[in-house]
Amino acid sequence: MDYQMRSPPLEWSDLPVFLAIAREGTLGRAARRTGQSQPTMGRRLRALEEATGLTLFQRSSEGFVLTDDGEVMLRHAERMEAEAQALARELAGSEAGLEGMLRLTCSDWFGRIVLAPVLAEFHRLQPGVVIETLTDARVYSLSRREADLVFRITGFDEPEVIARRVMTMPYAVYAKVGSAKPVDGDGKAWPVIVMDTAFSSMPDVDWLMQTLPGARIAARSNSRDMQAQLCALGAGFAVLPKPLGQATPGIEEVDLGSAPPTRDTWLGYHRDMKRQPRLRALLDLVIERLSPQA
Repeated sequence: MDYQMRSPPLEWSDLPVFLAIAREGTLGRAARRTGQSQPTMGRRLRALEEATGLTLFQRSSEGFVLTDDGEVMLRHAERMEAEAQALARELAGSEAGLEGMLRLTCSDWFGRIVLAPVLAEFHRLQPGVVIETLTDARVYSLSRREADLVFRITGFDEPEVIARRVMTMPYAVYAKVGSAKPVDGDGKAWPVIVMDTAFSSMPDVDWLMQTLPGARIAARSNSRDMQAQLCALGAGFAVLPKPLGQATPGIEEVDLGSAPPTRDTWLGYHRDMKRQPRLRALLDLVIERLSPQA
């Protein structure tokens, strides 16, 4: 008789399914994350539990919660995922050709006005590289290769990320062309358009409310493009990045005696990608066009 201990027959492809359910908490959200159907997710989870002989999740009306065995599985699965991603990044970083895809993420207005001309020029220089630009509000992970290059107004503190300040963005107050203009400290209830409540502590919001202490908030939005459009339609005054203000028809800059605070724009990429030729080519062009002092 064979008394040798045998490892359970795990399917490697079931581990991303397990990780998605553990992170999302429901089959539906996990299915959307992985691009599979909900019945498929349930079937593959059952197959994984049968293969291991373990109950990995407690099921409830609110979703899936990891059991003790599931927590053990999660630790190992995350280490395996990290190693697989590191291998993929290193292999990608050693590619010699200027072909393939690069995925970058930034805010909507920054991509449309600041980056689009640079990316169009890059396409003319490197037609074999496809740039995919993501401009939604989601925070994309560099370590998981959800994005190859990230542009944002806050720095990076992740040890695996190489970061560089690209430019310092000037801001100004804008109003609909021909509208009455406020005077610094006049105390009137001027209508203003500001960031949504999640970003209400941003420096430009604080500056505007201090400069126009009697101002009333007429509208909020987390989109600078939306703020600019509302301003052009006469909904109120808005602090906007100057490139956006200058590119928006129907608005003009307002001098309140002082300027809003500037914001730095940073780019970041995973250090495993630093040798990738197509990423280096894009970085060089971005820095040349947006950081002329570099």
